[in-house]
Amino acid sequence: MFYLIGLGLNEKNISKQGLEAIEKCSKVYLESYTVNFPYTINALEKIIGKKISPAERDFVERPGLIAEAKKQNIALLVYGSPLTATTHISLIHEAKEKKVKCEMIFNASVIDAIGETGLQLYKFGKISSMPLWEKDKHYQPDSFMEIVKENRFINAHSLILIDIGLELRRALFQLEISAGKHDFRVEKIVVCSRLGTKDSRIFYGTIRELKNKEIKSPYCLIIPGKLHFFEEEVLKEFE
Repeated sequence: MFYLIGLGLNEKNISKQGLEAIEKCSKVYLESYTVNFPYTINALEKIIGKKISPAERDFVERPGLIAEAKKQNIALLVYGSPLTATTHISLIHEAKEKKVKCEMIFNASVIDAIGETGLQLYKFGKISSMPLWEKDKHYQPDSFMEIVKENRFINAHSLILIDIGLELRRALFQLEISAGKHDFRVEKIVVCSRLGTKDSRIFYGTIRELKNKEIKSPYCLIIPGKLHFFEEEVLKEFE
């Protein structure tokens, strides 16, 4: 049996259903390559009462994980909700193809938590991701800005998920450069840090105003679209 379990946004968010599934498992893996966790593995181990093995991308994507679940109960823990990444959907597909029983256990994610900003969730457009640019390799993809432009065209808000290892100051620099290349004007943006935890912080302002803010990972950026007067009112609380 293969269990794909969402952890929610803090170490205490795991559901009773998730804990019951973990109790049945011989091995518990933690997907550790898509997000900077706001807590330690040790803290999570104390909650679930079992040893956790960190799982990098190459391990999760190799066929062996599902093959292992054919012989014994295996759990893969995922920060937030388990099916927000295409890799995890591929695992479900692979399990079905290999006739391995599979159960998904959902939880809260950043996509729910951004409602705390006051921005209405139904007014968000496509979600994009900002990768960490590599200077030496000339790897500076800015396709996320195309999605932001599409969203702006329909007056929708844009959620930008931030790659692991990308600090806020650098992310804002990349946003500024990308916006210039795409002839896109960025006015005020929202920065959300560690939503759903006791360290949760939300800031609203210009890139210049936000550059020196001290925030912790994981965090995300939001470029608002057309604002309802109530959305504007709530956002002002975070200036």
